[in-house]
Amino acid sequence: MRALVLGLLVAGASALAAPHGAAALSVQEAILRVKPAVVLITAEVRADVTMNCGSGPVTVSPPPFLETGTGWFVDGRGFIITNAHVVDPAFRLPAWVTHELKKKAIDEACVLPQLRARGLMRGERPDLEDDIRRGATSRALASAKVEAQPEITVLLSNGMKLKAEVKKFSPLLLLDNAGKPLPDSGRDLALLRVADGLYPAIGLSKRDPQIGDPVHILGFPGVVLSHELLSRSASLEAVVTNGAVSGINKDQIGQDLVQTDASAAHGNSGGPGVGADARLVGVLVAVTLSSTGAPIQGFNFLIPAGDVAKFLQGTEVTQPGDSKFNAVWAAGIDLFFDQRYKASLAKIAEANKLVPDLADVKRMMGEAERMVKNPPPRPFPWAWATLGVTVLSVGAYGGMWGQRWWKNRFRVMPTQVITFIERGLNPVLLDVRTKTEFETSPLKLPGSMRFEPETAEETPLNLEPEQLIVTYCTSPEEQHSARVSHLLRQRGFKNVRILKGGLGGWTNARLPVEAKSALPSVGLELYKNLTLGDIERRRFKPGDYIFKEGDEPRGEAFVIHAGTVEIRRSFDGTERVVNRIGEGEPLGEMALFRGVARRSAAAVAADDVELLVIKEERLEWLVLNRPRLALELLKRLSNLVVSTDQGRSQTVR
Repeated sequence: MRALVLGLLVAGASALAAPHGAAALSVQEAILRVKPAVVLITAEVRADVTMNCGSGPVTVSPPPFLETGTGWFVDGRGFIITNAHVVDPAFRLPAWVTHELKKKAIDEACVLPQLRARGLMRGERPDLEDDIRRGATSRALASAKVEAQPEITVLLSNGMKLKAEVKKFSPLLLLDNAGKPLPDSGRDLALLRVADGLYPAIGLSKRDPQIGDPVHILGFPGVVLSHELLSRSASLEAVVTNGAVSGINKDQIGQDLVQTDASAAHGNSGGPGVGADARLVGVLVAVTLSSTGAPIQGFNFLIPAGDVAKFLQGTEVTQPGDSKFNAVWAAGIDLFFDQRYKASLAKIAEANKLVPDLADVKRMMGEAERMVKNPPPRPFPWAWATLGVTVLSVGAYGGMWGQRWWKNRFRVMPTQVITFIERGLNPVLLDVRTKTEFETSPLKLPGSMRFEPETAEETPLNLEPEQLIVTYCTSPEEQHSARVSHLLRQRGFKNVRILKGGLGGWTNARLPVEAKSALPSVGLELYKNLTLGDIERRRFKPGDYIFKEGDEPRGEAFVIHAGTVEIRRSFDGTERVVNRIGEGEPLGEMALFRGVARRSAAAVAADDVELLVIKEERLEWLVLNRPRLALELLKRLSNLVVSTDQGRSQTVR
């Protein structure tokens, strides 16, 4: 069976003709050639933090800050390429990293001792724990001193862990609040150096990528490193996803980007995307995120190999991909797939002596030894093998296609729903979000009916059995819609469809939605991007302070989901109401836009108030990636500036 699988991979190589007349490689051969050169990058920042929780100075060592990513040897002497943002926390030690360490230290030094003194465990009294943390933060955060010990390490697939230093650094492209690139924005590449030695390496393609070219992305996605089913050995070997070049684009400062539909996730950053010739097509730099922050596969981006070559100019790396290991390892792979197992074993063993115990080398050596001891019968029955390969291929791809068809047979795209309406089919749109999800967002599809999924089995639905019904929700992979549509079909409704992407897919397609009539335009744009029910909500009674003038923002802004909030400021020691804002209005965002500024006014609940919490990093992402929302926020801030100036001029008169 193993030989048959290998035969399948070899036969598939004919469809992957390498450019410029080079020998064609199968997917397995191309991946095996480069995989030993891929390494796990860890940027770790340990620290000793000294602070005063109220009983005198105390020094603690909080859990370290960790950032993992992917890198790869570009030169067999010990030079590695990765993304700049992977190593930035340990290389430049940005302020947000020290801030995170301070917050962890406050938990260790201030919060946990007080919980223990009360006989409580962490998480037992969240309300009390939050009160203690807020008090400790206000006392200790500003004066805390951090002595950081940053370190960048590289882990090879043989378990060897090496310290690395940054030799060249080009920062990540970042945009300011106006959507303009920050002055130090760059190519998001870093060149690392580890101890002198002999290592595998990956060469750079000199051919410009073309749409349709195969791409294999190698790396260490975080979801694999933390998976409960996998052993710790998962951190040693890179995993592979396959796809193709799907677009050629440019970023906001005109730098080239290669778009691919190969899957990627957090942790793949800095990983190589290689082509059918086992050479670098590009370095993974960005994935596309949904409004909830989850990766949207099919829209990932690579820094092209040509830009990597430009980045290496002026460094010690003058021959990318040069390594004594590469030639020996490639020869062993070629001999193995040519079924010359004895000669292959000798070459693979030679490669193992050059760089001992790399996972793929050890595995291939064991496979070659097995084939030497148990050689396949000759002559090989090529006709039967070809027939078997064809049957397996048809079966495998047919099964994959059938599984995909079965899953999507009732799903429709938002544009198809519009077509149904234009054709006069009058589809009934059923909102089957859970109660929590429905209450989180005041948005819905125009003319839709509420149908709670929790009671779908017994809730009456006064529609004809032939009526076209489209269900929508906001759950992952439309889980609630799929369940309700199945129940409705069991109840005799024959024409039930599921809206692919749900409410988020509808809004992403820029199609109209219904909202409360009093909802301001800025609120409408906010809710379009906050459609899930897992957003933190906070409630306040009349007269409760949401925050006070001079408070730390704590990285939080809000959307007023219900009720009215008074904005108050102190004048000559007297607190006065300067504004009242209601549902759909953002609250507290200006302090975040002003960096380290404190709250410029107090916010007090005028009646029963419910707020949706937007964290600073989420708000920043929305501003950078949702132009319409950024424009509405800009209009709101402009109106506020004008009204403030008018108020001042009236005061002067």
